[in-house]
Amino acid sequence: MKTTITLSSLVLSSVLACAAPVQPATAEAQEMQGIRWEVMPETGKRGQPKLQLRHKSASSDLSLDADLAGRRPEFAAVRTALSAPGPVQFTVKHEAGTLDCSGQVTRVYEGKGQCSFAPDAGFGRALGQRGLAPGAPADQLTMLMVDATIALADGLIREGVPPKETDDLIAAAALEITPEYVRDLKSEAIVLTDIDDAIACKALGVDGAYMRGLAAAGYRKLSADDVVGMKALGVTGDYAQAMNRAAGGNAK
Repeated sequence: MKTTITLSSLVLSSVLACAAPVQPATAEAQEMQGIRWEVMPETGKRGQPKLQLRHKSASSDLSLDADLAGRRPEFAAVRTALSAPGPVQFTVKHEAGTLDCSGQVTRVYEGKGQCSFAPDAGFGRALGQRGLAPGAPADQLTMLMVDATIALADGLIREGVPPKETDDLIAAAALEITPEYVRDLKSEAIVLTDIDDAIACKALGVDGAYMRGLAAAGYRKLSADDVVGMKALGVTGDYAQAMNRAAGGNAK
């Protein structure tokens, strides 16, 4: 069973693939200009503002909800800054680099402005040591947007699904594919050796409980394509066990 997943159409709508020409990484990456920000009420979620960051080569939406401090502590002060009308300045410091922004808030959580981004050269070198050297400053801007970190890269390497390029690390961060998720996903029912396998599973909502259900139904060493295909068709461990019982009962 072969299933093709178009990842961007399923789960990465908030992060657009970098469109800038790939350039060799340098020791001191050039500061990026021309980044726009806008804050607005989030559609369908009253009281939950949304911060949009837009650049010609990268784009992201971030919900500035009450849980932001726990999820993205580097953005916690931004939520406060954008809650008061008037001129505003805010800075986001991440291991990928520093985002400096200014603009105008016209009313609570409504406003816009411009940003510049200074990539962190040490972060780029650390990625290069892992075979993930960013091709352009926009790569590190995207990593700030999705919270891609060295710790995440190292954790995925330890779990046997190493990112092969920066896009893999970006996708893993955007989908919240953590080392803990990969560890829980592993079972006798699946052969999981590639980051693309983990990405495909997370995109379709496959988790450890689902894999344990398939294992209990007698499945062994399925490929990620098989697992994703079964999940897409609504096959569960309970359903597979029921089918096995029915088949046994009908045996002559």
